[in-house]
Amino acid sequence: MASTPEAKVKAAVKKLLDERGIYHFSPVQNGMGRAGIPDVIGCYEGRFVAFECKAGKGKTTALQDGELAAIQTAKGLAFVINEHNVDNIKELLQWKS
Repeated sequence: MASTPEAKVKAAVKKLLDERGIYHFSPVQNGMGRAGIPDVIGCYEGRFVAFECKAGKGKTTALQDGELAAIQTAKGLAFVINEHNVDNIKELLQWKS
């Protein structure tokens, strides 16, 4: 089965999180949940983290933007990751207390 560019970004995100021992999962996208939920959800050092994965010129939808904003409003960390910034996850997960 061929892997789409976005699937490759998702796999790279999961690999980097695994390498750092960060708990994560991908919500099932079967119509039973809420639309716009990020592709990868996790917990790192007690903080909620979410990653919306895109490839190429992929843009987030209005629903995705709303979910990312809601996560940030709740003091969680939410990022849009693509093939150009996926290697920066370690830096993205640093914050000041």
